[in-house]
Amino acid sequence: MDYRAALRERSGVGEYTHQLARALIAACPRNGSDRPLDLTVFSSSWKDRFFPSAELAGATAIDRRVPVSLLNFAWHRLNWPPAEALTGRTFDVTHSLHPLLLPSKMAARVVTIHDLNFLAHPEGTRAEVRRDYPSLARDHARRADAIVTVSEFTAREIVEKLGVPRSRISVCLPGAPDWAPRSKAPSTGYVLFLGTLEPRKNVGGLLDAWERLVARGFEPTDGPVARVFQASVPDLVLAGKATEESRSWLARLERPPLQGRVRHVGYVHPENRRELYEGARLLVQPSLEEGFGMPVLEAMTAGVPVVAADRGALPEVLGDAGLLVDPNRPDRIADAIVQMLNDDAFAAACISRGLARSREFRWDRTARGVYTAYMKAIENRRCASA
Repeated sequence: MDYRAALRERSGVGEYTHQLARALIAACPRNGSDRPLDLTVFSSSWKDRFFPSAELAGATAIDRRVPVSLLNFAWHRLNWPPAEALTGRTFDVTHSLHPLLLPSKMAARVVTIHDLNFLAHPEGTRAEVRRDYPSLARDHARRADAIVTVSEFTAREIVEKLGVPRSRISVCLPGAPDWAPRSKAPSTGYVLFLGTLEPRKNVGGLLDAWERLVARGFEPTDGPVARVFQASVPDLVLAGKATEESRSWLARLERPPLQGRVRHVGYVHPENRRELYEGARLLVQPSLEEGFGMPVLEAMTAGVPVVAADRGALPEVLGDAGLLVDPNRPDRIADAIVQMLNDDAFAAACISRGLARSREFRWDRTARGVYTAYMKAIENRRCASA
């Protein structure tokens, strides 16, 4: 397994990679199969070294001093070097946690595709993602022996946009964190956004909505929601790594009407995320597209009500446990925030439904689904070679 996405900041794909490796170690050797899993987690970087945590104690860890950009170019463009040459080991399966293959001489090749936003909006991507993903993803997906994805939404996208048969795609939903929900939702606190500050997260739309809330003092534009005076407007906390594209949004925080009302706290380490959720009254996730939407699941697990966009996989994750809104309508985002913060009974019902829904997402199920995808990939490669 290519573990490089989890080497530094575990947000999005990095967190998925780490938790999947952890779950595979815990679940798959005891699944009753006559082929227990022997997992190797591979990492490479010129500067950063991989020191496996105790959670990965059941895996073989291999770290190489090869620059990420150099190895990505060689793997993506030259299909070289094979995993066997880099590690000195042989494998049944190589697993890339992004859409492009991890080369191998003999192993079945599996890729995980989280979303296809890079096809529709390459201008919102950076570095190797912009250079390689749009031009190579179709070919690599068709050559993969199996594809793992994280939602039914993305599975449909893969079929429609990459031309891959549905039979070669395994939907393996991520699991919820093993958090106990907070005993009581706070009556005061901040509204939270969590995610990398990039265009598809629609941070600009959220700031537009917040300006409306500040300007009108939380008075809704329509609907039977009681007025809350401007003094009661909570802070908005943006938690996530800044990008080049986020400069204009962050500049807005330094001047009225958002000055003093919106805070950017940067990347939050996984060990601190639970505390971040526990201080929030509400999570707002207004993304234009998500392949899954881990913050929504994390918020439900922590007992935090959710307002999310009605796009991508977010409705699939949230279900009836929160409010879904058009992310292109800042007024609708604002109204949904007002309703969730003002209607205590409604928010409590969303929290209850969210807690129940979060229990359906389990990493042991994810691991067993990925293990089955590995077996499928091995069989597909065997048939292709016959």
